Amino acid sequence: MMSATSTLAMTHFVTLADTFDKDKVTPGVLGFIVFAVIGGAVWLLMKSMNKHMRSVDFEETPEDGEAGTAATAPRTSKAPKPKTS
Repeated sequence: MMSATSTLAMTHFVTLADTFDKDKVTPGVLGFIVFAVIGGAVWLLMKSMNKHMRSVDFEETPEDGEAGTAATAPRTSKAPKPKTS
């Protein structure tokens, strides 16, 4: 059961919601600023990620003192180049 205060509050909110024109509501300057800050943060994160990814060495290097020289020998053979005629 609703009290008199909550009923009165609901009637004021309903009439207030009817006064807004749904075609004219825009996010405004604050929405643009928030969107621009998020876009700038994503750009900076992508730039940092690319810098860190370039410094990663994907080739495994053998540690000193490992047993088995055949298993730790570096790979020197490369795929053959395609022939062009």
